[in-house]
Amino acid sequence: MQFTPALRSEALKVLTLRSLCGTLLAVFAATTAFSALAGVSDTSDPDFDPLFTALSGVMPGQIAAIAFGAVVVSSEYQGNGVRISLTAVPRRGRWFAAKLAVVAVPTLVVGLLTAFAALVAARAGLGGAADGLTAGEQVRGVVGCGLYFTLMALLAAGLTTLFRSGVATLSTLIPFILIVSFVIGDVAGGATDFLPDRAGQVVLHQRYDGSLGPWTGLAVTALWAAAAVLAGAWRLRRRDV
Repeated sequence: MQFTPALRSEALKVLTLRSLCGTLLAVFAATTAFSALAGVSDTSDPDFDPLFTALSGVMPGQIAAIAFGAVVVSSEYQGNGVRISLTAVPRRGRWFAAKLAVVAVPTLVVGLLTAFAALVAARAGLGGAADGLTAGEQVRGVVGCGLYFTLMALLAAGLTTLFRSGVATLSTLIPFILIVSFVIGDVAGGATDFLPDRAGQVVLHQRYDGSLGPWTGLAVTALWAAAAVLAGAWRLRRRDV
C-alpha cells in the first residue's frame, strides 16, 4: 500500500473513534477555560507575565494532547490490531509515518485554534494589563503553543509505540510533568530547564531567563519527541510481528 492510502486509512481510524475526537475537544476546552480564568487573576505581582498568563491553560491542555498521541497508537494494540495494520501496510516505516501524521496534523490545527481562542478569552479579562504585548509576541505565543502541543503528542505517540501500551505512557509522562518537572524543577533549576515540557513552554513567556529562548526551547522539546519516535520505530521494526 502506498503512503496516501495508508494515510487515509489512519485518518479514518481517528475520525471513527469518538474518544479521539473527544480528546482533541478536551485540548480546546481545558486550555481555553483555564486561560479565561487566569485572565481575571491578580496582575499586581511583579513577576506577572501577560503572555504566559493568557496561555497558562496549556498546563491542563497538554495532558489531553499527550492522551491523544498515546491513544491513537495504543488503539492498535487492543486485540492485537497492529498485526492487521502491518499486514495491510507491510512497509512498517510507511505505516508508522502515516500514524505519526494523523497525530501531528490534527493536534497542530487544534492547538493553533486553541491558542488563539485562549489568548482572546484571557485578554478580555486582563484588559489593560495585556496592553504591553506586541503583535509579534502574541503570534509567537499562538504558533509556539500549537507546536508545543504537537511535539508533546508526538512524544507520547513514540513512547506508546516503544512501550506498546498507552497506560504505560500516560503513567510515565503525566506524573513526570506534574511532579518531577513542575515541582522538582522549580527547586532544582539548571538541567531541569532542558526537560521537554519546561523547555517547550519558554515560547509562551513574554520575558524569559536562562540559556534557552523561545525557539531553542521548542527545539529541545523536538529532540525529545524525535528520540521517542526513533525508539518507537526501532521497537516496531524489531519486535512487532
